[in-house]
Amino acid sequence: MACPYMGGGELTHRVTFMEGGEESQQGVNKVEMGFGQTYPEYLQLDKILTAQKLKSEADGQRVDDEHLFIVIHQAHELWFKQIIFDLDIVRKLLNNTIVDETKTLKIVSGLDRIVKILSLLTEQITLLDTMSPLDFVDFRKYLTPASGFQSLQFRVLENKLGVKQERRIKYNAQHYKNVFNDEDLKALNTTEEEKSLLTLIESWLERTPGLKSTSEDEGFWIKYENSVNRYLSDLAKQAADPSNTEEIARQLTAEYHKTSDAFQSILDPRQHEQHIRNGNRLLSHDATKGAMMIYFYRDMPRFSQPYQILTFLMDIDSLFTKWRYNHVLLVQRMLGAKQGTGGSSGYMYLRSTVSDRYKVFLDLFNLSTWLIPREYIPMLSPRMVKTLSEHSNLSHSQSSESE
Repeated sequence: MACPYMGGGELTHRVTFMEGGEESQQGVNKVEMGFGQTYPEYLQLDKILTAQKLKSEADGQRVDDEHLFIVIHQAHELWFKQIIFDLDIVRKLLNNTIVDETKTLKIVSGLDRIVKILSLLTEQITLLDTMSPLDFVDFRKYLTPASGFQSLQFRVLENKLGVKQERRIKYNAQHYKNVFNDEDLKALNTTEEEKSLLTLIESWLERTPGLKSTSEDEGFWIKYENSVNRYLSDLAKQAADPSNTEEIARQLTAEYHKTSDAFQSILDPRQHEQHIRNGNRLLSHDATKGAMMIYFYRDMPRFSQPYQILTFLMDIDSLFTKWRYNHVLLVQRMLGAKQGTGGSSGYMYLRSTVSDRYKVFLDLFNLSTWLIPREYIPMLSPRMVKTLSEHSNLSHSQSSESE
């Protein structure tokens, strides 16, 4: 297929494209304004396609698989750059007191693209499985002390998403920043000082309309608490039903107590705060309540896009976890229990990163803990139904209807 190319100026170069597997001359294209460039000039292919320098070849002992190894990692860095680019746009749109409907559509689109890129990367890394461990051993000596741990963009991406510093696994018993030079450290420090996507999403969720009580409406959360108590009461009655056998009664009673304890951990703000201090939760209590309200009423027009946003955030976490897992399997296959080229414990270190410690939106995954059957979901007031049915201004702030 011919590549669509939009240049500028009077383009007098004859550009050759591949179509249907055969070359076809496109002729001379003339554009009215700007300066014309050829396809390779515009993409600076002279820089990109000459950046694959095989160390084994320079040493007179070329290992063919080193070429694939370099291309895969260079492609990763380009995709990291694109993710960071799109993530910065999303963060900028969220960094406002009011996020209107046109902006949430752009946020959804940006997150969708990030998800698609990460999906591509989870598959792309598996291409390295086509490389034999023996061939990898042949050129691995040229990598030392290089390590993927030294990828500045990957660390920048983690910080911009919201990976907490205290949740990171130590690398060779040292801080992750120790492998970077002073200039890179400035960039990393900046990303730690900026508002992460997690922080911005938290503030956005705290402003969910209809969440808090007003003079005209008791608000979602009070209604939710009443519904939970009704649900738990029904569970207790089921457990106490005299027609139950002893074994069934025992199981139902145990289920009731576990369910009750789980709901108390979200209904009681103090318990929620303790979970945050323990590192088990990351979002504030109000943000968690906002996310739950969006989940319950995602069919309402004004919550449709917010629900998509929450879904994409979980997709991002899921795909990062899958990428890390694929990386772990790859390293185990290539290195076994050997030490990593950067001096890490290799497989053992990477395996430790495939955990909830690196999930930025862990709380969204755990929302299912506090969902209740549909018949218990509280009904919204007519005023709130009207508010959530409007498309005109998805401010996701406490609008006049909910103040």
